[in-house]
Amino acid sequence: VAKIKASGADTVITGNWGSDLALLVKAANDAGLNAKFYTYYANFGGTPTALGPNVEGRVYQVGYGHYNMGGEYGKMVAEFKKRFNDDFYSAGSYSAMVLLAEGIAKAKSTDPVKVAAAMEGLKFTSFNGPVEMRKADHQLQQPLFIAKWQKVDAKNTYDVEKTGMTFAPVKSYDAYVSSTPTSCQMKRPS
Repeated sequence: VAKIKASGADTVITGNWGSDLALLVKAANDAGLNAKFYTYYANFGGTPTALGPNVEGRVYQVGYGHYNMGGEYGKMVAEFKKRFNDDFYSAGSYSAMVLLAEGIAKAKSTDPVKVAAAMEGLKFTSFNGPVEMRKADHQLQQPLFIAKWQKVDAKNTYDVEKTGMTFAPVKSYDAYVSSTPTSCQMKRPS
């Protein structure tokens, strides 16, 4: 953290999660580093509680959705909370399961090689918009969202881990905007 502060950085991009992320942000606070933190894992179980209100407005989650989306995702989040008394924080797995199911249906088989081939270029609409599995490297191309850690308010009502805090949407990016070219030379089984 001392090196980050000495560099003059105003933003930190991290793959930390859980207590590691919370400790990183706490150490930054203790050192007087008022940087913003961008991470995919900020909403994973236990992390929001560990973050607490002290880092309001400084932690940003970049992901495939956010708790205050409403629509189909809002229904899934509410149903999950009702059934399991927990937050649904693995949105990426939802699209992966839809892709797998549609790949199996298209291949008319559960053979992994046939299913993988059937999934190439497969497009479907998920809770976050249009999704496509890019043929070249099997990476899902889908919308991305940036959400900021803040207090629950009238517009952003989902209370994450009963903290009184939520991830409020800041910006969304269509798949074509968030997609980057690939140089992958993936070898496919024959």
